[in-house]
Amino acid sequence: MRRVPVRRTPFPWLRRKVRRATTALAALALLSGTALTAVGSASAAPRAWTPKPAPMTTPWTNQVPTDNPLPEYPRPQLTRPDWANLNGIWDFAVTPADAGRPATFTEQIRVPFAAESALSGIQRRITQNDKLWYKRTFTVPSNWNGRRVQLNFGASDWRTTVWVNGRQAGATHSGGYDAFSYDVTDLLSGGTNAIVVSVWDPTETGSQAVGKQRIRDVAPHPGGGIFYTAASGIWQTVWLEPTASAHITGLDMVPDLPNSRLKVTVRGSGTTSGHQARITVSVGGSTVGTATGPVGTEFTVPIPNPHLWTPEDPFLYDVKADLLSGGTTVDSIGSYTGMRSIGTARVDGVLRPVLNGKFVFQTGTLDQGYWPDGIYTAPTDAALRHDLQKHKDLGFNMVRKHIKVEPQRWFYWADRLGLLVWQDMPSMEHTPDAAARTQWEAEYDRIIDQHRGSPSLVMWVNQNEGWGQYDQARIADEVKAYDPSRLVDNMSGVNCCGAVDGGNGDVVDHHVYVGPGTTVPSATRAAVLGEFGGLGFKVAGHEWYPGGGFSYEDQPDLAHLNNRFVGLIDAIREVRMPRGLSASVYTEITDVENEANGLLTYDRQVVKVDEARVRAANRALIDASRGPTAPVTLPTDQNKSLRVTTPGHTDRFVRHRDGAVFTEIVGSGSDAMLKNDATWKIVPGLANSSCYSFESRNYPGDYLRHREYRVHKESGSGDLFRADATFCPARAANGGVRLSAYNFPEQYLRHYNAELWLATPGGTHTWDNPALFTEDTTWTVESPWAP
Repeated sequence: MRRVPVRRTPFPWLRRKVRRATTALAALALLSGTALTAVGSASAAPRAWTPKPAPMTTPWTNQVPTDNPLPEYPRPQLTRPDWANLNGIWDFAVTPADAGRPATFTEQIRVPFAAESALSGIQRRITQNDKLWYKRTFTVPSNWNGRRVQLNFGASDWRTTVWVNGRQAGATHSGGYDAFSYDVTDLLSGGTNAIVVSVWDPTETGSQAVGKQRIRDVAPHPGGGIFYTAASGIWQTVWLEPTASAHITGLDMVPDLPNSRLKVTVRGSGTTSGHQARITVSVGGSTVGTATGPVGTEFTVPIPNPHLWTPEDPFLYDVKADLLSGGTTVDSIGSYTGMRSIGTARVDGVLRPVLNGKFVFQTGTLDQGYWPDGIYTAPTDAALRHDLQKHKDLGFNMVRKHIKVEPQRWFYWADRLGLLVWQDMPSMEHTPDAAARTQWEAEYDRIIDQHRGSPSLVMWVNQNEGWGQYDQARIADEVKAYDPSRLVDNMSGVNCCGAVDGGNGDVVDHHVYVGPGTTVPSATRAAVLGEFGGLGFKVAGHEWYPGGGFSYEDQPDLAHLNNRFVGLIDAIREVRMPRGLSASVYTEITDVENEANGLLTYDRQVVKVDEARVRAANRALIDASRGPTAPVTLPTDQNKSLRVTTPGHTDRFVRHRDGAVFTEIVGSGSDAMLKNDATWKIVPGLANSSCYSFESRNYPGDYLRHREYRVHKESGSGDLFRADATFCPARAANGGVRLSAYNFPEQYLRHYNAELWLATPGGTHTWDNPALFTEDTTWTVESPWAP
């Protein structure tokens, strides 16, 4: 469909074009990446308006239109060709929270950017004592006559009340992350109409879902930790669209791969028992399946030989839904779907998440969804797509959307680009009372309803690190019953911060910084690493508050950052995945305000890591998950010797001397003491029997044990000693074995200057030197020098 701007009055040629448009064409345009264009008339007071200077500018900051920001159709899985975008300049005022409508609106704001953001043109602190007021006018296109007019909000944070021509439209909406609509037909006049919107947002002082928003100074400042600037008021697209009295309001689509069909439920408003729904699934205009069924009740559409949706091949089918009354089509919408399944299954004896029946390791990042110019709202659709594309460029196949729910176009791009999505339900700041629980759960249900059709969304994450936690097991069971087509994580970070594990759901989820830690599956739950990493590097000229950034582990330079990051991914591939880990979420894709953990800077101007190298590491991890995952095994209860594989030093073996451990040349002519010192009994790991410990031959009860990186021969007891004396093997490229610390899987047993150390790829110690790192950490298990 041709792009045309929103006009103050409708033009005849434009109306003719609208009449010729079809819903199928609209869906096709959307799926091809062409934006549907708002058609209609809308205006606000024509006063001068300018944005405020952003603390950091992204590549899209200056590309935001003043009068028509975010012009793309906002609801890609339920499209209609006729609509009017109300984004743009609205009159604006702020009053005390308990005040009524102001007599005058003395400011202007660019919708849909939060009042705290630079792109809104307001850019100031909003507190629980404030109420935000918006006002604009519009004219309904004459070719909408005879149809109902729906006023739609993508999201507004938090309690929103709407008036049209002085009369309230429906009930006040409470919720910051779900879309809502009003039928305003009966409130309209024949000419210019006025909308007034009030929004009250208490942020963390309230009891609602708030995520990581906190009431803060909007100017960059030190501190802040892992919480960020609030985003109050309207923050997603506002638009009008005409519908029939009986019309489609939702489309639930669940692939049924075993039966080569799509399960569909068409939701409607104003429908009766005389209405039917017809679904047509097509590819490139050619129908592959069609079926008719009742509105509000599930029926199926055959999809012969379904082309499966995967991250490598994110194939989408076009979908058209028609609402029928007798033989007449009274409403039509365009949509799309992807045929895929998600579940858990035992793979080589280990419980794993499986996509389309097969295990593929899910490697992704934590994505907070914050922007220095728009805060909660990406400046443009291209910016919204960018962060997801960067995941693909870096080789990730998954993204965890953390404590925020993005606009529906974000899910559209994830569906199109091919990324598995873990979606968090935004948390509450406080332990909730009964009313807060009712509100939170109702909003969660609405969010699930609005994103049911997205093939990329594979897991709901209910709660995080115990924030606002309650009834973990009940909620997990209810979410699973409400959406059985997806995985459920009852608590991300059950090992952290006072979190209480509900004990159910599909995964057990640990947070380990820097990690990757030792998360293991149970008989009923797959093991995932919901957060790890947090490697920091501050790029001069690209800091939100220069000098104020923090990370979980600062890196001295980009070389160390790259080596350290790749070392973590390699440790997951070599050690943790064979031991049962099935997914990992790296913190994080971009810096966020004073967090400097990003693979990209907050302004998206700099990619800190070597894209090709990171992509290769992620690709190797994903590829390895598709093959055998059985761990390397060593002979147990036998004496063996460990030989160096570094070229030029292959005559050296691991030996102890005066309590410390070294490598030394050992040969047939060596004395008996040296041969005894260079012989170790391999036994099942003291901390984990699937790993190994190495007991001195001539000092039974003494084991190889790391302590402050240096490796010693020591005896001891207790959990810490057992963990320090346990090593897990991983296959190395030259056929030897690498030994990583059980409790620090990213650290490997290494000889350096004849001493044994735990060395970290990308680490900053002398013994972490990257030269010959793999060779120095690879060993062969040989016949013992002292049987």
